[in-house]
Amino acid sequence: MKEKIINFVNDVVKEMKKVTWPSKDELKESTAIVIVVCLILALFTYVIDMSISQIFKGIF
Repeated sequence: MKEKIINFVNDVVKEMKKVTWPSKDELKESTAIVIVVCLILALFTYVIDMSISQIFKGIF
C-alpha cells in the first residue's frame, strides 16, 4: 500500500510539471472577464424576473 501511495505522488508531481500555468496578467484578465460576465448574467436575470413579476401582477 505504501508503494502505491508513493507511486501516485510521484505521478502527480510529474504531471504537475507538465502544466502550463497562466501568467499574472493572464490571470487578472480572465478574472475580470468572469466577473463582468457574471454581472451581465445577474442583470439579465434580474430584468427577466422583474418583467415576469410585472406581467403576473398585471394578469392577477
